[in-house]
Amino acid sequence: MISAGDFKNGLTLEIDGQVVQIVEFQHVKPGKGAAFVRTKMKNVINGGVVERSFRPTEKFPAARIDRKDQQYLYSDGDLYYFMDPENYEQIALNDDAVGDSLKFVKENEIVKICSYKGSVFMIEPPLFVELEVTDTEPGFAGNTAQGATKPATVETGATIQVPLFVNIGDVLKIDTRTGEYLSRV
Repeated sequence: MISAGDFKNGLTLEIDGQVVQIVEFQHVKPGKGAAFVRTKMKNVINGGVVERSFRPTEKFPAARIDRKDQQYLYSDGDLYYFMDPENYEQIALNDDAVGDSLKFVKENEIVKICSYKGSVFMIEPPLFVELEVTDTEPGFAGNTAQGATKPATVETGATIQVPLFVNIGDVLKIDTRTGEYLSRV
């Protein structure tokens, strides 16, 4: 059990039957009245963010989130297949569990599958990926004073904004958290 006075950013708890992660917390000691802890919590299952205050003595059980490396194999319709690289067991997840977390992931790459009590709620792609540009307009001279960008489609089918000098066939390093172009490889 973890008391509200011991909250830290990133801590995962079970509160009122919901699995939440502490995004922000602040210990508040008003001039009059008892101290309290103001928190901003994210529901890890549905992604909703809630602000709530607690007395520092309130206690909550820690939620155990399992993160397991899995190799993304392929997709077939609305099913996505993953394999455990240690024992070669395969699992299939539907579109609801996957969402758009695989838009920058190629087949055979390693991802982390997050589950709570056996039910998968999220897939964490690698932080950075290297993908080849399959389609973009040719760059043109001029109008580069403000760091102009153009859309480009990468080999997984995702579209990102890239600088004008990027051409078809270039391999790009992309941040999967923001979907931003970082550099050419």
